[in-house]
Amino acid sequence: MSPESSTPEPGLTGTLYTTEAVPAQRRRAYWREALSRTFGAVDMGVPDEVDGGTIRTSPLGPMQVVTVDGDPLRARRTPRLIAGSADDDYVVVKLLTRGVARIEQDTREAYVRPGQLFVYDMARPVRLTLPEAFRTKSLVLPREVLGLSESDLRQITASALGADSALGGLLSPFLSRLVDAAGTYPQRTGELIARNVVDLVQTLAEERLGGTCADTPSGARMSLLRIRAYIDQRLADPDLTPDAIARAHHISVRYLHKLFQLEDITVSRWIQQRRLEQCRRDLARREPAGRTVAAVAHRWGFTSASHFSRVFRAAYGVSPAEWRNSALGAARSAREPRGLSA
Repeated sequence: MSPESSTPEPGLTGTLYTTEAVPAQRRRAYWREALSRTFGAVDMGVPDEVDGGTIRTSPLGPMQVVTVDGDPLRARRTPRLIAGSADDDYVVVKLLTRGVARIEQDTREAYVRPGQLFVYDMARPVRLTLPEAFRTKSLVLPREVLGLSESDLRQITASALGADSALGGLLSPFLSRLVDAAGTYPQRTGELIARNVVDLVQTLAEERLGGTCADTPSGARMSLLRIRAYIDQRLADPDLTPDAIARAHHISVRYLHKLFQLEDITVSRWIQQRRLEQCRRDLARREPAGRTVAAVAHRWGFTSASHFSRVFRAAYGVSPAEWRNSALGAARSAREPRGLSA
């Protein structure tokens, strides 16, 4: 049985899944499917008898906010599931408000108590265990929004954040209230709030990285994180150059290049790489399928369609048109009906 969804309450935007009206013999299958639809493809371990569970989601700018109330469960995202799904472009920032949890990722394991935050990356294997009735409040963020490299992201996953951090202590209650009210915000207000939330999460990441990167001065690392976020917000601007970035951050171009040496990449190559990633995602989506390759390239700051095609093929081994055709074909196959097993 596939879960049916509805609007949580009049005046709110988003989706509601609840086992309340589901017959007892079908609740387990319903609950497993609802969780996978919300957080991506996972292997679920749930009790034989699911007494009840509720998932509420709302859009907030580029992210989704999610509240889950449920019975004990185990969730595991394996390499097989990652390879076969399109859910790996997201990072989850989760606040535990009731129950206890254990999170495992990137060779780390953390035990989380109420009031603490933790982060996990959908692009790599992860295991989450909630051994008793729980409530979580989550932000599901497109990974490019955070502007963190994979190496930096690996340093903040599967770590309990909150009680022992002044910033985490500030972010936890703010995130809780934000998730509760997200569905009531007008679209423009939601986008502005989302931007502030991302800034806070980035600062929390910077705080964490500043304490763990012994070989890199924390001030330089934080500056680099802020500059990368700035670049991501302005990829569509064809005039985004090292000179413009340096002026915006009141630093010299020479120092800007020195910061990017920490990533073993040039500023211009970083900008091109991020633009290519955005174009690749746009070309794989159904919505812009009627848009020309040149229009997608222009949308993300490429001024020459021929140059875009050359660098795209150099990066991914296929032309933009070939990539779009293969991605849309795979998406059509993935939408074919499939059954559920308890």
